[in-house]
Amino acid sequence: MSDTSTGKLKLWQAIAISVGFMAPVLAMSLNGIGVAGLVGPSVPLVFVIAFAGVGAVAYGFVRLTSYFNHAGSIYGLVGITVGPRAGFFGGWALLGTYVFFAACTMASCGVFLEAFFVQAGFGSGPPWLLVALVAAAVVLALNIRESAVAANVLLLIGGIGIAAMLVLAAVILGKAATGNAPNGQTIDVVSTFTPGDTPFGTLLAASVFAFLSWAGFESCSSLGEETEDPRRNIPRAIAGAVVLGGLLYVLMMFAQTVGFGTDAAGIEAFAGSTSSITDLAAAYVGEWFAVVLAFCALAVALASTIGSTAAAGRLLYALARDGFGPKQLGELNGHGVPGNAVIAVVVVSFGLCAGLGLTGQGAFDAYYWYATIAVLCMLVAYSVASAGVIYFTLKGHNTIPKWEIAIPVLGIGYLLFVFWEQRGTEFPYTLFPWIAGAWCLIGLLVVLLAPSIAQRVGAHLTEELGDPNEADASAGKES
Repeated sequence: MSDTSTGKLKLWQAIAISVGFMAPVLAMSLNGIGVAGLVGPSVPLVFVIAFAGVGAVAYGFVRLTSYFNHAGSIYGLVGITVGPRAGFFGGWALLGTYVFFAACTMASCGVFLEAFFVQAGFGSGPPWLLVALVAAAVVLALNIRESAVAANVLLLIGGIGIAAMLVLAAVILGKAATGNAPNGQTIDVVSTFTPGDTPFGTLLAASVFAFLSWAGFESCSSLGEETEDPRRNIPRAIAGAVVLGGLLYVLMMFAQTVGFGTDAAGIEAFAGSTSSITDLAAAYVGEWFAVVLAFCALAVALASTIGSTAAAGRLLYALARDGFGPKQLGELNGHGVPGNAVIAVVVVSFGLCAGLGLTGQGAFDAYYWYATIAVLCMLVAYSVASAGVIYFTLKGHNTIPKWEIAIPVLGIGYLLFVFWEQRGTEFPYTLFPWIAGAWCLIGLLVVLLAPSIAQRVGAHLTEELGDPNEADASAGKES
């Protein structure tokens, strides 16, 4: 992307983009509940396992972005290393991820606004589709301005949400350590960080829920062209988002498990919760703090929509810039931002919400249905990125030690397992793998049936990123 923007993103702003997409407050409110029902008190251990799996996947992004940066993220990273066809296919899968995530987080704004109204005693909130429309308007207003504006908003919202969670964790652990917990809960490190009687296969299967907490960690790579010293800062931002998320998630899952209690009654309460964070806030601090966290969840849902639409807009811009789609989508506005592409993404994402809302589906259905489809597309995109770093390493035109291919190989294995565990067991979830597969199939058909697009993509990527056989050997050392 050209330097027409008024300022470049700093390292901490790039981290804010990825963390904003990940939406830690939402992840901590929902993702531990399913894990508790499967593994009992070993919830923190499951998040440690998922942390390792995500790290293996993130390795590919860290390595490739230390050599190349592109608004298309996987599209550019894989396109310049493996080839334009693979790059287009991976980028198309990632575009599906971002658009469906934008739709599901728009819907979640309606979910959490209603939860806030209920917690605050205001009764039910406005119709969720109206809330999603307002969220779309706010997101659009922020994302068509300089990237730093959206990044600063994400940093503010994310920082407040993380601070509120850390306060809750400190109160829970403090009361448990001093014998002042509501039901006599105590600090229990052994039960929480050992498998107990739970088979390892069950722990690994439960880690699927935890893995979703990191979804979108790579989103800052789409803003590499708008970031200062991207070969240095983007790899650090990706690694920083993964590590920050991992430490936070493990701590909060430990605090939540201790907060509910590691006995049978505590695990039953944890697994039966609808929002573990707000339930614990009410029990350990007071109803007023539950209201605060409900509002934080609403704000973080909006922040995640900002992050996903920002990343999707850059990716769509990159595709159009290289000849796929209307040329207007490949243009920058006066702020140096791909405004037309961002507008298109926001409109399509809200259209997905409207498609369910106008047929009578609730916000929860819209959230979970679109989130599931997004995750399935994401697993395909992440696998392509991992294959890209393996290919790039084996070519030998870089400083990456050959033995390191073991890391992305493990990452691909973990992604395949997660994909298998995401298959639906009842309608309409049985349809979602087919919907995600159909989206990815469209990308595959484009590269197979329209070779001229692949040729244009290859020419543009070589022009923008250079010859991968002549990649700067010093780049890999900077990160």
